[in-house]
Amino acid sequence: MGGRNVPTVSSSSSASFFFHFCSSALRIKPSNSPSDVFSNRINSGEGLVRRLGVIDLILIGVGASIGAGIFVITGTVARDTGPGVTISFILAGVSCILNALCYAELATRFPPVVGGAYLYAYTAFNELTAFLVFAQLTLDYHIGIASIARSLAGYTVSFLEIFPIFKDNISNWFGNGNELFGGVVSVNLLAPAFVALLTFILCWGVGEFCAINSIMSSLKVIIVVCVIFVGAFEVDVSNWSPFTPNGFHAVLTGATVVFFAYVGFDAVANSAEESKSPRRDLPIGIIGSLLICIALYVGVCLVITGMVPYYLLGEDAPLAEAFTSKGLNFVSLMISIGAIAGLTTTLLVGLYVQSRMYLGLGRDGLLPSIFSKVHPKYHTPITSQLWVSFVAGLLAGLFNVHSLSRILSVGTLTGYSVVAAGVVTLRWKDKTASPASSSTWREGLICIMVVACSGFGAGLFYRFGSLWVSMVAAVFALLASIALHLRHIYGDVLGFPCPGVPFVPALCIFFNMFLSAQLHQEAWVRFVVLSVITVIFYAFYGQYHATPSLEGSEIYFPVPG
Repeated sequence: MGGRNVPTVSSSSSASFFFHFCSSALRIKPSNSPSDVFSNRINSGEGLVRRLGVIDLILIGVGASIGAGIFVITGTVARDTGPGVTISFILAGVSCILNALCYAELATRFPPVVGGAYLYAYTAFNELTAFLVFAQLTLDYHIGIASIARSLAGYTVSFLEIFPIFKDNISNWFGNGNELFGGVVSVNLLAPAFVALLTFILCWGVGEFCAINSIMSSLKVIIVVCVIFVGAFEVDVSNWSPFTPNGFHAVLTGATVVFFAYVGFDAVANSAEESKSPRRDLPIGIIGSLLICIALYVGVCLVITGMVPYYLLGEDAPLAEAFTSKGLNFVSLMISIGAIAGLTTTLLVGLYVQSRMYLGLGRDGLLPSIFSKVHPKYHTPITSQLWVSFVAGLLAGLFNVHSLSRILSVGTLTGYSVVAAGVVTLRWKDKTASPASSSTWREGLICIMVVACSGFGAGLFYRFGSLWVSMVAAVFALLASIALHLRHIYGDVLGFPCPGVPFVPALCIFFNMFLSAQLHQEAWVRFVVLSVITVIFYAFYGQYHATPSLEGSEIYFPVPG
């Protein structure tokens, strides 16, 4: 008798687990809570301090986006697209501006607290979606930060070797990496040292972080402007003809490559809790930093393709080699300094942003509460900061993480797409101006999925040369966008409104998925594997500890006008 009851109990237990999992996964983050509770958190030393002005936010965005790549990627892509690389950067920049408009709306619509894409997904969709977005984004950050740290170490060694005292006297294990065990391990001491130094600054306080980032970001912008100005006098306009020697197809392909040169503007959204006037300053910081980056990239593209015929550009350091060929060696030295400054700010902002992401998860209970701790004196999330730096330092010090670059960017593109979709879903209203009904939601989500699938399909067919099939997929996406427009009512927002809803967010989703289809196969294997691991972790930990409507939500409240 007892043996026959065991399956019943087991089946009941499994059903209970599954029911709890589903109900937990579909929870959403309330967006309204009393503001005085948040003030108490700040006054008690548990919150972050609002010290960042609009200039600071713009420089955070510039610091995250402009690295050493501006001196390299412009030339390497120009070898395939010719002077048309300028159009590639403009197209990619316009796409990023559309994504930035979506971020700007949610940054002002949501409470001024940490979280970024994770927070937006938590309120617009559900708890599990938000956790998956965090996992995908944070892996991109971990690998990206470690890769930047190693690049910074390599550039620093190259710069030091300009001086005779260091020439051929710096061991590989110090900055370039000393491979062991057949290349499985690559020891590099300088990379984790940089991580540790910048971590000390970040733990010290956001004011110190802001000062260092402002100085280094300003330095690299000044250097890039000087490079453009000096190079303009060496331009031979005949090198711009033909402007697109390999056709517009190569220009469009180049746009899919250089899109990732702009990634980083979302760092501003993660600075919400430390912004002095988030509703006013966050949109300016997000869009302003992106416009500066577009101007700098376009200027460098025009100079480098005007100085040297595109087919003669070098591969490793095209911009520096172009100036060297003109006898302007001092500019090459400036470029080296600019590369070091650029990598330093990118590493600094990357460490800063990711610690705030962990802080948000710790507050909501999806990660252990130790990640939610904020130092009462320095007002920085020291535990989260040390954890991020430990992982980054370990990867940068022991592994050649450049080889992992093939699995990057899928998390970032996913996060951007979820943010764009969140703009649409949060605007939905019924005719009574009340929140949208479940049937309205289902219909709208189907249309968004059609846009996403059409974008991915168009990208795949474009990748394999079927341009006409890609255009058919684009038509399906357009029809789904029109259905979103005709079948739904969209409410107004009090903060910064993204224009052209739902068409602008739909275009963002389409192009992000189009780019996703251009990624390496390993990136999608990583996406699936990490998603499975994330769901398992959520099933056995997150769903039981998350507090979306209890103490975790006490910091979420509408931003005052």
